[in-house]
Amino acid sequence: MVDIARHEMVTAPELASARAGDRAAFSALAEPYRRELQVHCYRMLGSLQDAEDLVQETLLRAWRRLDTYEGRASFRAWLYKIATNACLDALDQRARRTLPQARQSPSDPGAAPVPPIPEPIWLEPFPDDLLPDASGTLEAYYDARESITLAFLAALQALPPRQRAVLILCDVLDWRAREVAAMLGLTVSAVNSGLHRARATLARHYHARDVHTMRTPPPDDTLHALLERYVRAWETADIEALVALLKEDVTFPMPPSPGWYRGRAAVRAFVSAAILAGDARGRWRLLLTRANAQPAFAWYRREETGRTYHAFAIQVVTFEGDLITDITTFAMSGLFPFFGMPQALNSRYVK
Repeated sequence: MVDIARHEMVTAPELASARAGDRAAFSALAEPYRRELQVHCYRMLGSLQDAEDLVQETLLRAWRRLDTYEGRASFRAWLYKIATNACLDALDQRARRTLPQARQSPSDPGAAPVPPIPEPIWLEPFPDDLLPDASGTLEAYYDARESITLAFLAALQALPPRQRAVLILCDVLDWRAREVAAMLGLTVSAVNSGLHRARATLARHYHARDVHTMRTPPPDDTLHALLERYVRAWETADIEALVALLKEDVTFPMPPSPGWYRGRAAVRAFVSAAILAGDARGRWRLLLTRANAQPAFAWYRREETGRTYHAFAIQVVTFEGDLITDITTFAMSGLFPFFGMPQALNSRYVK
């Protein structure tokens, strides 16, 4: 999808200085690739926090093994090799990340909410502010956008780790099969076979929205107005205004709870009975951000007896035209620092 396999070669003085123990020289070589390495590790692992840890591990391994870099490939390719293998090592010891829709059938909005599962099994959102700068053609921009969406990331996690690596490297990053084979210690035929199986599995789990919809999102003014309506509906506890923005088959997952709801009526019933139950006007405050190339919000809940709003969730909203098709609410306040969001806000009057 996105060709990042540019082959800039490091200069001999830079490399010699780094090999002589100059950490500043090594940083000058490696830091330009930090963001794209973090996105790569995120695609592999499905976790923002694990991806950050694995980038650190990648750079540490690269520093320690700098004498093994022979310069036949780009420094970027060498770092990707280390990062990919570090991710594969990590995946040998970690559970697959997913979203509630992949675990169980939709919940009954009339039943008691399902208790959360706090184990690290849930996909996490990725802040747009951490994405590499987009470059290249308009088509490349939209391909990059699609390959970081929650739907695509959830489908990736259905693949076995090595097939996942092969598909990301070949189809997302546009590496050649022989390059991937050298990176993963496989034969070219094994890479091609794994890629074929990975594509077949991905096709069963990921159904990209219509090309016209995906590549022509609402104009900025229209989207801005829709998001303003959405925020106002939640903050004023206007359930009917919220429901009017939802597509008939909307989905509403809330990790770490395994429960989720499908359909406008089910979401309306759940929201009425839980999130906006009682006198909910002013209970929530939403601050706009972006995650996974989609509109997102930092959600804050006001204390029942106080005037302070506390971090509650990062919510990612998916639009199709002028209606919402998915609202994924990550009730994980530990994500707020990654989005540059404070843990608490002062109260304000909500009109």
